[in-house]
Amino acid sequence: MDYLFIILGLVFLVLGGDWLLKSAVGMSLRLNVSKIVIGMTVVSFATSAPELIVSVKSAMAGFPDIALGNVVGSNIANIGLILGIVMIISKMKVDESFFKTDWPAMIVSSLLLYGMLLFDGQVSRIDGIILFVLLIAFVVYLIKSQKNKNQEIEIPLEETMKMYQVVGFLVIGGAALYGGSELLIKGAVNVAQTFGVSDRVIAVTVVAIGTSIPELAASLIAAIKKESSISIGNVIGSNILNILSVLGLSAIIHPIKLVDNRLLSFDILWMLGFAFILLPLVYLPQKGFLDRKAGIILLASYILFVYLTFA
Repeated sequence: MDYLFIILGLVFLVLGGDWLLKSAVGMSLRLNVSKIVIGMTVVSFATSAPELIVSVKSAMAGFPDIALGNVVGSNIANIGLILGIVMIISKMKVDESFFKTDWPAMIVSSLLLYGMLLFDGQVSRIDGIILFVLLIAFVVYLIKSQKNKNQEIEIPLEETMKMYQVVGFLVIGGAALYGGSELLIKGAVNVAQTFGVSDRVIAVTVVAIGTSIPELAASLIAAIKKESSISIGNVIGSNILNILSVLGLSAIIHPIKLVDNRLLSFDILWMLGFAFILLPLVYLPQKGFLDRKAGIILLASYILFVYLTFA
């Protein structure tokens, strides 16, 4: 039954994330928002919704390792698994914003999280407020820096949606995310207890991959349509939002204390490693591109991470 809960939870999270994504993009298109801003904010917020719901509910239910491990594991999966697969499928051109804002913001937020946990072993309410304020500042800066760029995005389905459809997808998407998170957390905790593994192990692998599926779907579709700026922007934007928004809001609602030290001594170091390695991969062998070799390196590294997590 626990496995059924996990499967059903993941299905509802995927469907809910997809419906929420349709609603969010459909609304943003009516506001003439630029392509890269959609990728870094609207799409990223929508695809990060599963992580937010799962982390908030886990923290409130007394499972802080699931709340924290979900975010750390999702950030690792976003780069190692998702970008790895996408780059193997299609060579990806990296926008100038990657060097100026996206990558630096991801590194700063990742290091900030590491520093908070290293300082007192928790993400307190004050930490959460700091993270969320930084999120607001980042989004405002991003929108201001892109407002003069005339970019368009072609997503025919969302562009032809009526307002009642946008609202409908928003409502059913939110309901599916809520129900899916309930089932996933319950199933994951029970499986962890049955096999004698920690909540952390389940969180950084099964739960993290499950909540990252919307990012995978959105990025694969973008890569297939040759919309690489949305793909890379979505992944990096989601990593930033996972820390600033997901952990920020979760900590404001309920402080997240570190229980399993392996999250600090192992998992988060892998998260930092994946974040840092993107820069040299973008420069080699051709600056401004992520190719198939880079994808293989990232995917192989992610497989190694999962193996060592269970070892």
